[in-house]
Amino acid sequence: MDKSSSFFSRKKTITCNGEIVDLSKPMVMGIINVTPDSFYGASRYMMRYRIARRAKQIVEQGGGIIDVGACSTRPGAELVSEKDELKRLDKALSAIRKVLPTAIISVDTFRASVAKHVVENFGVSIINDISAGDMDANMFKTIANLNVPYILMHMQGTPASMQKQPQYNNVVREVFTFLNFRVEKLKLMGVNDILIDPGFGFGKTIEHNYTLLQNLESFCILDLPIVAGLSRKSMIYKQLNISPKEALNGTTVLNTIALNNGAKILRVHDVKEAVEAVTLTQFSNSQPLVN
Repeated sequence: MDKSSSFFSRKKTITCNGEIVDLSKPMVMGIINVTPDSFYGASRYMMRYRIARRAKQIVEQGGGIIDVGACSTRPGAELVSEKDELKRLDKALSAIRKVLPTAIISVDTFRASVAKHVVENFGVSIINDISAGDMDANMFKTIANLNVPYILMHMQGTPASMQKQPQYNNVVREVFTFLNFRVEKLKLMGVNDILIDPGFGFGKTIEHNYTLLQNLESFCILDLPIVAGLSRKSMIYKQLNISPKEALNGTTVLNTIALNNGAKILRVHDVKEAVEAVTLTQFSNSQPLVN
Protein backbone atom coordinates (compact mmCIF):
# COMPACT_ATOMS: atom_id res chain seq x y z
CA MET A 1 0.00 0.00 0.00
CA ASP A 2 1.27 3.49 -0.92
CA LYS A 3 0.83 5.84 2.03
CA SER A 4 0.52 8.76 -0.39
CA SER A 5 -3.05 7.59 -1.05
CA SER A 6 -3.99 7.84 2.61
CA PHE A 7 -6.58 10.16 4.14
CA PHE A 8 -3.95 12.70 5.15
CA SER A 9 -2.78 13.14 1.55
CA ARG A 10 -6.04 14.58 0.26
CA LYS A 11 -5.45 17.71 -1.74
CA LYS A 12 -6.13 20.86 0.24
CA THR A 13 -6.16 24.39 -1.10
CA ILE A 14 -6.79 27.90 0.10
CA THR A 15 -7.09 31.06 -1.99
CA CYS A 16 -4.75 33.92 -1.11
CA ASN A 17 -5.03 37.20 -3.02
CA GLY A 18 -6.71 35.46 -5.92
CA GLU A 19 -4.11 32.68 -6.17
CA ILE A 20 -4.80 29.06 -5.27
CA VAL A 21 -2.33 27.76 -2.67
CA ASP A 22 -1.86 24.00 -2.65
CA LEU A 23 -1.51 22.41 0.78
CA SER A 24 -1.14 18.84 -0.43
CA LYS A 25 2.44 19.34 0.71
CA PRO A 26 2.41 20.97 4.16
CA MET A 27 3.61 24.56 4.40
CA VAL A 28 5.71 26.32 6.99
CA MET A 29 4.58 29.61 8.53
CA GLY A 30 7.43 31.69 9.94
CA ILE A 31 6.78 33.89 12.96
CA ILE A 32 7.61 37.58 13.27
CA ASN A 33 6.55 39.09 16.60
CA VAL A 34 6.65 42.89 16.62
CA THR A 35 6.20 42.93 20.37
CA PRO A 36 8.63 43.50 23.24
CA ASP A 37 7.23 40.70 25.41
CA SER A 38 6.65 37.51 23.40
CA PHE A 39 7.66 34.40 25.34
CA TYR A 40 10.57 33.56 23.03
CA GLY A 41 12.94 36.51 22.88
CA ALA A 42 14.57 35.61 19.57
CA SER A 43 11.24 35.98 17.77
CA ARG A 44 10.87 39.68 18.70
CA TYR A 45 11.59 42.21 15.97
CA MET A 46 10.98 45.92 16.56
CA MET A 47 13.22 47.71 14.03
CA ARG A 48 12.12 48.04 10.39
CA TYR A 49 15.36 46.70 8.92
CA ARG A 50 15.28 43.66 11.23
CA ILE A 51 11.64 42.96 10.36
CA ALA A 52 12.42 43.13 6.63
CA ARG A 53 15.51 40.97 7.03
CA ARG A 54 13.60 38.36 9.02
CA ALA A 55 10.79 38.27 6.43
CA LYS A 56 13.30 37.68 3.63
CA GLN A 57 14.97 34.96 5.72
CA ILE A 58 11.66 33.15 6.19
CA VAL A 59 11.08 33.05 2.44
CA GLU A 60 14.68 32.14 1.61
CA GLN A 61 14.55 29.21 4.04
CA GLY A 62 11.42 27.83 2.40
CA GLY A 63 8.66 29.36 4.47
CA GLY A 64 5.47 29.83 2.50
CA ILE A 65 3.69 32.17 4.93
CA ILE A 66 4.92 35.06 7.08
CA ASP A 67 2.89 35.37 10.30
CA VAL A 68 3.06 38.79 11.95
CA GLY A 69 1.80 39.45 15.47
CA ALA A 70 1.73 42.79 17.26
CA CYS A 71 -0.08 41.86 20.46
CA SER A 72 1.55 39.28 22.71
CA THR A 73 -0.79 36.45 23.71
CA ARG A 74 1.62 34.50 25.89
CA PRO A 75 0.13 33.20 29.16
CA GLY A 76 -0.54 36.09 31.53
CA ALA A 77 0.05 38.74 28.89
CA GLU A 78 -1.59 42.15 29.19
CA LEU A 79 -3.23 42.99 25.88
CA VAL A 80 -2.01 46.12 24.13
CA SER A 81 -4.46 48.74 22.88
CA GLU A 82 -5.84 48.63 19.37
CA LYS A 83 -3.95 51.85 18.63
CA ASP A 84 -0.61 50.33 19.61
CA GLU A 85 -1.33 47.10 17.74
CA LEU A 86 -2.11 49.04 14.56
CA LYS A 87 0.96 51.23 14.93
CA ARG A 88 3.23 48.19 15.25
CA LEU A 89 1.57 46.41 12.34
CA ASP A 90 1.75 49.42 10.04
CA LYS A 91 5.49 49.63 10.63
CA ALA A 92 6.06 45.90 10.17
CA LEU A 93 3.84 45.35 7.16
CA SER A 94 5.12 48.37 5.27
CA ALA A 95 8.69 47.12 5.84
CA ILE A 96 7.80 43.62 4.63
CA ARG A 97 5.83 44.77 1.60
CA LYS A 98 8.77 46.96 0.52
CA VAL A 99 11.01 43.90 0.12
CA LEU A 100 8.39 41.20 -0.52
CA PRO A 101 5.46 42.75 -2.37
CA THR A 102 3.75 39.45 -3.22
CA ALA A 103 4.50 37.33 -0.14
CA ILE A 104 1.68 35.52 1.63
CA ILE A 105 1.30 37.32 4.95
CA SER A 106 -0.83 36.23 7.88
CA VAL A 107 -1.65 38.62 10.71
CA ASP A 108 -2.23 37.27 14.20
CA THR A 109 -5.05 39.38 15.64
CA PHE A 110 -8.34 38.91 17.46
CA ARG A 111 -9.65 42.39 16.54
CA ALA A 112 -11.98 42.71 13.55
CA SER A 113 -11.03 46.33 12.93
CA VAL A 114 -7.35 45.38 12.78
CA ALA A 115 -8.11 42.52 10.40
CA LYS A 116 -9.99 44.89 8.09
CA HIS A 117 -7.19 47.48 8.19
CA VAL A 118 -4.33 45.10 7.34
CA VAL A 119 -6.18 43.34 4.54
CA GLU A 120 -7.33 46.55 2.88
CA ASN A 121 -4.10 48.51 3.32
CA PHE A 122 -1.36 45.86 3.04
CA GLY A 123 -2.91 43.01 1.09
CA VAL A 124 -2.65 40.63 4.04
CA SER A 125 -3.72 37.18 2.86
CA ILE A 126 -4.75 35.36 6.06
CA ILE A 127 -6.18 36.34 9.45
CA ASN A 128 -5.00 34.20 12.35
CA ASP A 129 -7.39 34.58 15.32
CA ILE A 130 -6.44 32.95 18.63
CA SER A 131 -9.95 33.53 19.98
CA ALA A 132 -12.01 32.04 17.13
CA GLY A 133 -14.15 35.17 17.16
CA ASP A 134 -14.87 35.05 20.89
CA MET A 135 -12.95 38.24 21.71
CA ASP A 136 -14.62 40.36 19.02
CA ALA A 137 -18.23 39.76 18.00
CA ASN A 138 -17.62 41.45 14.65
CA MET A 139 -14.81 39.14 13.55
CA PHE A 140 -16.83 36.52 11.65
CA LYS A 141 -18.84 39.13 9.74
CA THR A 142 -15.64 41.00 8.92
CA ILE A 143 -13.92 37.86 7.63
CA ALA A 144 -16.94 37.05 5.47
CA ASN A 145 -16.83 40.56 3.98
CA LEU A 146 -13.06 40.50 3.44
CA ASN A 147 -13.19 37.04 1.82
CA VAL A 148 -9.78 35.94 3.13
CA PRO A 149 -8.67 32.64 4.69
CA TYR A 150 -9.26 32.51 8.43
CA ILE A 151 -7.40 30.47 11.02
CA LEU A 152 -9.85 29.43 13.70
CA MET A 153 -8.04 28.57 16.93
CA HIS A 154 -9.31 27.09 20.17
CA MET A 155 -8.51 28.82 23.43
CA GLN A 156 -10.03 28.25 26.84
CA GLY A 157 -10.27 31.62 28.62
CA THR A 158 -8.15 34.62 27.65
CA PRO A 159 -4.37 35.05 27.47
CA ALA A 160 -4.43 36.55 30.96
CA SER A 161 -6.34 33.62 32.48
CA MET A 162 -5.97 30.64 30.16
CA GLN A 163 -3.27 28.79 32.10
CA LYS A 164 -4.95 29.13 35.50
CA GLN A 165 -6.02 25.52 36.02
CA PRO A 166 -7.58 24.70 32.62
CA GLN A 167 -10.03 21.79 32.89
CA TYR A 168 -11.78 19.48 30.43
CA ASN A 169 -13.82 16.32 30.76
CA ASN A 170 -12.56 15.19 27.35
CA VAL A 171 -10.16 17.66 25.76
CA VAL A 172 -10.28 16.19 22.25
CA ARG A 173 -14.07 16.05 22.11
CA GLU A 174 -14.51 19.52 23.63
CA VAL A 175 -11.97 21.21 21.32
CA PHE A 176 -13.48 19.41 18.31
CA THR A 177 -17.01 20.50 19.26
CA PHE A 178 -15.85 24.09 19.77
CA LEU A 179 -14.20 24.23 16.36
CA ASN A 180 -16.97 22.37 14.55
CA PHE A 181 -19.68 24.74 15.83
CA ARG A 182 -17.76 27.79 14.64
CA VAL A 183 -16.86 26.21 11.31
CA GLU A 184 -20.55 25.64 10.59
CA LYS A 185 -21.35 29.22 11.57
CA LEU A 186 -18.64 30.59 9.27
CA LYS A 187 -19.78 28.41 6.36
CA LEU A 188 -23.33 29.71 6.73
CA MET A 189 -21.88 33.22 6.45
CA GLY A 190 -20.16 32.30 3.18
CA VAL A 191 -16.60 31.85 4.47
CA ASN A 192 -14.98 29.16 2.32
CA ASP A 193 -11.32 29.16 3.34
CA ILE A 194 -11.18 28.05 6.98
CA LEU A 195 -8.16 26.54 8.72
CA ILE A 196 -8.37 25.01 12.19
CA ASP A 197 -5.88 25.14 15.05
CA PRO A 198 -6.41 23.15 18.29
CA GLY A 199 -4.49 25.84 20.18
CA PHE A 200 -1.57 24.06 21.80
CA GLY A 201 -0.70 25.90 25.00
CA PHE A 202 -3.80 28.08 25.01
CA GLY A 203 -5.78 26.99 28.04
CA LYS A 204 -4.31 23.49 28.25
CA THR A 205 -2.09 21.58 30.63
CA ILE A 206 0.92 19.69 29.29
CA GLU A 207 -1.17 16.51 29.39
CA HIS A 208 -3.99 18.18 27.43
CA ASN A 209 -1.51 19.32 24.79
CA TYR A 210 -0.04 15.86 24.27
CA THR A 211 -3.48 14.26 24.16
CA LEU A 212 -4.47 16.68 21.40
CA LEU A 213 -1.25 16.03 19.51
CA GLN A 214 -1.68 12.25 19.64
CA ASN A 215 -5.29 12.60 18.50
CA LEU A 216 -4.77 15.33 15.91
CA GLU A 217 -6.02 13.02 13.17
CA SER A 218 -9.48 13.22 14.76
CA PHE A 219 -9.75 16.80 13.49
CA CYS A 220 -9.24 15.64 9.89
CA ILE A 221 -12.92 14.68 9.96
CA LEU A 222 -13.67 18.38 9.51
CA ASP A 223 -11.87 18.17 6.13
CA LEU A 224 -10.08 21.46 6.72
CA PRO A 225 -6.34 22.24 6.83
CA ILE A 226 -4.91 21.87 10.33
CA VAL A 227 -2.44 24.42 11.69
CA ALA A 228 -0.06 23.24 14.42
CA GLY A 229 1.68 25.83 16.58
CA LEU A 230 4.07 23.86 18.77
CA SER A 231 7.25 25.85 18.35
CA ARG A 232 9.37 26.13 21.53
CA LYS A 233 6.27 26.04 23.75
CA SER A 234 6.14 25.09 27.41
CA MET A 235 4.85 21.61 26.58
CA ILE A 236 8.37 21.05 25.26
CA TYR A 237 10.70 22.98 27.52
CA LYS A 238 8.89 22.26 30.80
CA GLN A 239 8.70 18.56 30.02
CA LEU A 240 12.42 18.49 29.22
CA ASN A 241 13.39 20.90 32.03
CA ILE A 242 15.09 23.28 29.62
CA SER A 243 14.51 26.84 28.38
CA PRO A 244 12.62 27.95 25.23
CA LYS A 245 16.02 28.79 23.73
CA GLU A 246 17.01 25.11 24.03
CA ALA A 247 13.75 23.71 22.66
CA LEU A 248 14.51 23.46 18.93
CA ASN A 249 15.14 19.72 18.89
CA GLY A 250 11.97 19.06 20.87
CA THR A 251 10.04 21.30 18.50
CA THR A 252 11.24 19.29 15.50
CA VAL A 253 10.15 16.05 17.16
CA LEU A 254 6.65 17.34 17.85
CA ASN A 255 6.36 18.96 14.42
CA THR A 256 7.10 15.57 12.88
CA ILE A 257 4.41 13.92 15.00
CA ALA A 258 1.96 16.65 13.97
CA LEU A 259 2.76 16.17 10.28
CA ASN A 260 2.22 12.42 10.55
CA ASN A 261 -1.10 13.09 12.27
CA GLY A 262 -2.45 15.39 9.57
CA ALA A 263 -1.07 18.92 10.11
CA LYS A 264 -0.91 21.00 6.91
CA ILE A 265 0.74 24.15 8.26
CA LEU A 266 3.49 24.37 10.88
CA ARG A 267 3.71 27.73 12.65
CA VAL A 268 7.32 28.04 13.78
CA HIS A 269 10.20 30.21 14.92
CA ASP A 270 12.76 28.06 13.09
CA VAL A 271 11.81 27.82 9.43
CA LYS A 272 14.74 25.86 7.97
CA GLU A 273 14.37 23.00 10.45
CA ALA A 274 10.59 22.85 9.96
CA VAL A 275 10.97 22.75 6.17
CA GLU A 276 13.40 19.86 6.57
CA ALA A 277 10.88 18.04 8.78
CA VAL A 278 8.21 18.50 6.10
CA THR A 279 10.52 17.27 3.32
CA LEU A 280 11.67 14.15 5.15
CA THR A 281 8.21 13.30 6.48
CA GLN A 282 6.69 13.64 3.01
CA PHE A 283 9.40 11.46 1.50
CA SER A 284 9.04 8.82 4.20
CA ASN A 285 5.26 8.72 3.83
CA SER A 286 5.55 8.33 0.05
CA GLN A 287 7.39 5.02 0.39
CA PRO A 288 5.35 1.81 0.09
CA LEU A 289 4.48 -0.28 3.10
CA VAL A 290 5.89 -3.78 2.93
CA ASN A 291 3.88 -6.62 4.45
